[in-house]
Amino acid sequence: MVAIIDYDAGNIRSVEKAVCYLGKEAVVTSDRNTILSADRVILPGVGAFGDAMQRLHARGLVEVIRQVAERETPFLGICLGLQLLFEKSEESVGVSGLGLLKGEIRRLPDIPGLKVPHIGWNSLKYPNPGRLFSGIPEDSYVYFVHSYYLQARDEAIVTATTEYGTLVHASVERGNLFACQFHPEKSSETGLTILQNFLSI
Repeated sequence: MVAIIDYDAGNIRSVEKAVCYLGKEAVVTSDRNTILSADRVILPGVGAFGDAMQRLHARGLVEVIRQVAERETPFLGICLGLQLLFEKSEESVGVSGLGLLKGEIRRLPDIPGLKVPHIGWNSLKYPNPGRLFSGIPEDSYVYFVHSYYLQARDEAIVTATTEYGTLVHASVERGNLFACQFHPEKSSETGLTILQNFLSI
């Protein structure tokens, strides 16, 4: 069973539909026991970093997520879910993230001709091997919607990058923790393959 963490952050139903399409049982939940008993856990989301952390704290989910990480249950953060795994964000100064991975979230630079938020398809490069991208050629395109991007402290965990006015750490992997800044559930066959790879770990 795949637990999709519900903290009123949007974009949850499309992830649920994609997981079900791939033949797995998906449960959208904020229940501690359901999350801890799941075979896989996904933290999706769109919205503001500070608001999201406030909702996770209010529902008692911060400690639950940390327990999932300690138990080495495969865990996937998507979009805002990637950002929350890190220490802090320029979007919400003074708010601590989950801190499960080292790094910070920065605002995309203002560059003539590049709109912020970044909305659209970008290709991926693979600086390090990543299990999410097994069978997916480099330069495959995935779908992004974001105004902030990850700068991981340890570049060894970065498994995919893209360029949008700056180098964006688009996906990371460390142990049982996986995360994508892009939306695999909205990235056509490439995205479904990424999700299938996660569900097969």
